Amino acid sequence: METVTWAQVLTWRMRRHFLDPVAGGGPVEVTRRLAGVQAQVASAAELTVALRQADPEPGAVSAALAGRTLVKTWAMRGTLHLLPADEAAAYLELSSAHRNWERASWQRSFGATPADLEAIAAAAAEALAGDAVLTREELTAEIVGRTGSTHLAELLGSGWGTLLKPLAWWGVLCFGPPKGNRVTFTSARWLPKVADPASTVLRAFLGAYGPTTPELFDKVWLSRGTTRRPVVRSWFAALEGELTEVDVEGERRVMLAAHAEELLAIEPGETVRLLGAFDAYVLGSGTTAPEIVPRGRRTEVSRAGGWISPVVLHGGRVAGVWGDGGVTLWEDVPAAAVNAEMSRHAALRVLLG
Repeated sequence: METVTWAQVLTWRMRRHFLDPVAGGGPVEVTRRLAGVQAQVASAAELTVALRQADPEPGAVSAALAGRTLVKTWAMRGTLHLLPADEAAAYLELSSAHRNWERASWQRSFGATPADLEAIAAAAAEALAGDAVLTREELTAEIVGRTGSTHLAELLGSGWGTLLKPLAWWGVLCFGPPKGNRVTFTSARWLPKVADPASTVLRAFLGAYGPTTPELFDKVWLSRGTTRRPVVRSWFAALEGELTEVDVEGERRVMLAAHAEELLAIEPGETVRLLGAFDAYVLGSGTTAPEIVPRGRRTEVSRAGGWISPVVLHGGRVAGVWGDGGVTLWEDVPAAAVNAEMSRHAALRVLLG
């Protein structure tokens, strides 16, 4: 088994993330490489993409969504993501594998049974037929009217859309173009099927966040560790012929064999990058990973209310946080590099509006 250091792994991940060098193309290419971009905050998703582009263009993400080469929908961890439209069905299938709605605790918390969800899904599919675009309030009214389940009206209209998430995973709906400041939904039946969902997703994830383990894949990135372990392991087993094991400072992890030579040959770097809030590099690796976020600093990165701070990367490690209040560093980082990144962000803010 080959041995690598965390410094090598993080330098390699920055290269894979189009962060060093900044070499990404259009939004679909970047989103595909990152295995999805979290989009709870639309401006943060747009920045995640633009930071990786050699030549970012304003409005490019919106244009890709309008052209249906990207889709915005609930996916991993039940959070909103941008996904490549031609692979989105694979991500949705894996995101639903935990089947939380079948658990008694979930049903008690949200007042809905699996039968309720099936009825809601059928009503939503009817309401969104023919490329209809409905606001949350309009879709709620349609579902309540078609099912007669008035007791679900308040839950369906909630900001979190808890009862709509399974519908997204089942490919019933996705987000449509906004109407002013209101979100809309439209049918997701246009998304193409993917022949091998698990392998498609794992190849993308391992290419951005490897080397990893099945447990970390599910806990950190997919469903907070709620998918049954044998299911997750079966996904990795199906890809076994494409995987190889490496020792990362005493930890046995797997990665795509096709990427092993590049990782083994890479020299650790000290590149500085400033990432925005909810950046994929941090989310996909996990804020509990001490090789990414130093012990004792997690609460400054993963804050109350699920907010993920903008961070300073130094050699792929989180070396501080930044924002309107300035930069807070935990280690020595070249000031000139930080200032150059601040100037780059200022230019991107002007470009992206």
